[in-house]
Amino acid sequence: MDIRAVLMGLAFALMWSSAFTSARIIVADASPLAALTLRYLISGLIGVAIARALGQSWHLTPKQWRATIIFGVLQNAVYLGLNFVAMQTIEASLAAIIASTMPLLVAMALWAFWGESLRPLGIAGLIAGFVGVGLIMGSRITGGVDPFGLLLCGIGVVALTIATLSVRGATSGGNFLMIVGLQMLVGCVALAVATAVFETPRLNPSWPLLAAFTYTTLVPGLAATFVWFWLVNQVGATRAATFHFLNPFFGVAVAALLLGEPLGPQDLLGVAIITVGILAVQVSRQSKA
Repeated sequence: MDIRAVLMGLAFALMWSSAFTSARIIVADASPLAALTLRYLISGLIGVAIARALGQSWHLTPKQWRATIIFGVLQNAVYLGLNFVAMQTIEASLAAIIASTMPLLVAMALWAFWGESLRPLGIAGLIAGFVGVGLIMGSRITGGVDPFGLLLCGIGVVALTIATLSVRGATSGGNFLMIVGLQMLVGCVALAVATAVFETPRLNPSWPLLAAFTYTTLVPGLAATFVWFWLVNQVGATRAATFHFLNPFFGVAVAALLLGEPLGPQDLLGVAIITVGILAVQVSRQSKA
């Protein structure tokens, strides 16, 4: 892996992890589902426009349409929708840590239900990752974390895991950027329905809201996706996924820096253990590949 790929991997991890902090800022001044609906409308239209400018078609294969719909609903609507709602009462750092367990859940599901072999290093990584989560959860629960918000984050990461497992290989065949844009528009439609049913939109215009919304729409929403696509093409999906081990660290670091969220010694120890666990799982899968 050359230095350019390493730098792009670091950029992706930082952009992905920072989305939780910007989401926390957004939901302080706007209703979460309505804000996310608008974000996906803008991101989706921009993504489709860029894809068309690059000559990509929206005439997708049946597998690509399946991937587009599943990911659009489960990742964009369910996973992020529940996280946005949860972050009205849950700190951004905690939401980032829970979401960062997705590679562990994917590896565990592949091992337990799909028969994918996992080396001893990978099994140790799974155990370490969940021990780290337990440490953080124990610290936060005794500190008075909102259990409903915690539950929403948990359901969200399970939805993201299911989406990831359901569309493995389904995006092959070209038109990737078009698929990304259409996924966002699918999420927009699903979230618009959820907004109409469950939410009374509210808006408190402010400069932090505008900055956070713009950043979330363009950077984690579009730029991170493009960087991930480039990275997968350069080094392969397995090696690219190794950069997910940085997400717990970046997630809590950005939240502490921009939001002043406190981190206790037990939180820091848990983050370190989760980080090592994710790295061990990804290195194990990479060496097997």
